Amino acid sequence: MTDGPTNGTANTRTVVHLLRHGEVFNPDGVLYGRLPDFHLSDLGMQMADRAAEHLADADLVHLRCSPLERAQETMAPIAAAHPELDVVTDGRVIEASNKFEGKVFSAKGGALSDPRNWWLLRNPMRPTWGEKYTEIVARMRAAIRDAAAAAVGHEALIVSHQLPIWMARCDAEGRRLVHDPRKRECTLASITSFTVIDGRVTSVSYAEPSRDLLPVKTTKKFVAGA
Repeated sequence: MTDGPTNGTANTRTVVHLLRHGEVFNPDGVLYGRLPDFHLSDLGMQMADRAAEHLADADLVHLRCSPLERAQETMAPIAAAHPELDVVTDGRVIEASNKFEGKVFSAKGGALSDPRNWWLLRNPMRPTWGEKYTEIVARMRAAIRDAAAAAVGHEALIVSHQLPIWMARCDAEGRRLVHDPRKRECTLASITSFTVIDGRVTSVSYAEPSRDLLPVKTTKKFVAGA
C-alpha cells in the first residue's frame, strides 16, 4: 500500500486489524460467496467470542464490517464490548464475486468435475472465475485507508473474508497476487494486523486466536474464498 498521508500528524502509529469471520453452517458444501442467509455455526460463534477476547485490550476506536451475515455475526461480540462505537457496514470489504457461487464442491470434485465449468478456469492469473485480484486490492486498500484515517493514533477493526484479506496482505507486503488458494495464511477468525504510519502500511502481523477450534479440512476448494 503506497497511498500518502491521510492526516497532518507525522509518525502517528495506527493499527488496522482485519478479522476473518468464523465458521459458517454449510453442511451441503456450497460455495456461498455473496449469497444471503449463510450464518455462523455454533463453532463459528465460539470463534467470534474468542476473537472478541483476543481484542479485549486493543485500543479500538473504529469498527467496520462486510454486509454479509457471517461477518456481521462475527463482529457482534466485539461491538457488544464497545457499545460506544457504531459499526460501519462497508461493501468494499465484502467477499469477492465468484461465478461458482451457489455450486457445490465435494471430495469427488463437484462443480469442478463438470466440463461445462472448465472454461471459467482458463486464466488463473486474472482469475477468470471471479473478481479480478487487482479490483479486490483497490477496494480493500481504500477501506483500510479510511479505517486508519478514522482511528489515527489508535486501532480499528474490519471484519471481512479470506480472499479480500489475503489480497490486502499481498498488496501491503509486495507479494504476487496470483497464488495457490490452499496456501493462504488466513484461517477462520484469524486476525491480520496492518500498522499504518503516515498513511502507509509499514508492517503486517498475523494471529490465530481460534487455532485450537479450527475444523479438520476434508476437501480442497480451488476457487474458495469465504
